Amino acid sequence: MRTYRSTRNTRPRALRTAVAIFAASAALGATLVTAPAAAIATAAEGEPGNCRTSDDPSWSGWTDHAQLGAKLRQIEKTSKGRMQVEVAGRTTRGRELWAARVGSGPRVLMVTSAIHGNERAGTEALIGILKDLGSSTDPKTTELLSRVTLVAMPMVNPDGGELNRRINVHSWDQTVAQFPQLTGAPRAWYHSLSGDGIDQPGYDLNRDFNPDLGYTPRATDLPGRQTDAGFFLSPESRAIRDTYVKMRDEKGSVDAFIDLHHMGPCERVTGGPQDGKLITVSLDYPPLGVNDGAKYKKHWPKLDQDKSRRYALTVANGIADAYGEQSRLAATGRYLHPAAREYAGQGRSAFALNGTGTVLFEVRGQQDDLGQRQRGMFVRSVRTGVESLMTGLASGSADRVDGDDFFELPDYGWETTAD
Repeated sequence: MRTYRSTRNTRPRALRTAVAIFAASAALGATLVTAPAAAIATAAEGEPGNCRTSDDPSWSGWTDHAQLGAKLRQIEKTSKGRMQVEVAGRTTRGRELWAARVGSGPRVLMVTSAIHGNERAGTEALIGILKDLGSSTDPKTTELLSRVTLVAMPMVNPDGGELNRRINVHSWDQTVAQFPQLTGAPRAWYHSLSGDGIDQPGYDLNRDFNPDLGYTPRATDLPGRQTDAGFFLSPESRAIRDTYVKMRDEKGSVDAFIDLHHMGPCERVTGGPQDGKLITVSLDYPPLGVNDGAKYKKHWPKLDQDKSRRYALTVANGIADAYGEQSRLAATGRYLHPAAREYAGQGRSAFALNGTGTVLFEVRGQQDDLGQRQRGMFVRSVRTGVESLMTGLASGSADRVDGDDFFELPDYGWETTAD
């Protein structure tokens, strides 16, 4: 049985092999990292090493829902048909949930951001990626898009985002009105009557997924448990599911899924070349309990945890390769993942049980912790990570790395052992 504990090697093998692995994909990915890496790394090194948070930081510089719509429309127009944007659904308050698609390749990468409304570095990163892929006409980009199809949903909880809070806005009465069979049933465990000090009800959308993608809510399943699958009770989670199913039905499978999040603001790397420094991005594979989710294998035989670890490692290697392992942009590690950690109701878990390799990004800090400070660094790291997996899928290098090397990445101070 694998032991999960802190690593203090000065240079993990996972990072030592980054240059060798990414040499095979450099020709495909060189056009994606558009800003000079050395200049960005130098600027990032000038960021303060301490962690200063604020009770009420400014976050007006982040793209809001209306601005996102305008930017996506402009990118779509400029792309002259290369990128298509569709409304995949609407929130309870009528806001559009956009899905942008670029590329025609057989390998599909789907990316969602801001499922928690106050976690939006991923939104900015996806805007930049879509803009470049939609307008670049050089041979390398053309080849990349012939091998990979990118489907990006840059803001999947705009109602929560407008309130700068984690959960969406949706009452239990509205849920019952849509699903009358739930009349008299207890509320789902992940539904709250208020959130982040705002007296409006809503769901933690990242618990509202089920590996049975055709699941219909049943009263006998409620309220459910933290470890179990969710119930597709919110329009946002259903829109994400429907987009996934659409791409799976069209292409045969969705190879990879990335879910972009934020974590606490002051975590520091334990081990590796940046030991003791503030972490920038932590990465994870699906949290499906002991023995790599062995209990799910009977009903969900397509689950491949090693695939998810290979893809997460590809992300870490790509960031290190782009900026150098001493750069603040490359302060990556493993997200908290004790062996027994189990959240079958997360989207990344539900899609993994359907055979997709899924990766969690957790960027340090949130809008309500840091506001706009270090925004550029976080966005750049996320963007490079997403681009690295896209390039790795196109070249096949993401399938050739050793998934066990993921465990050699440093963590950020947590330490636990499997029983």
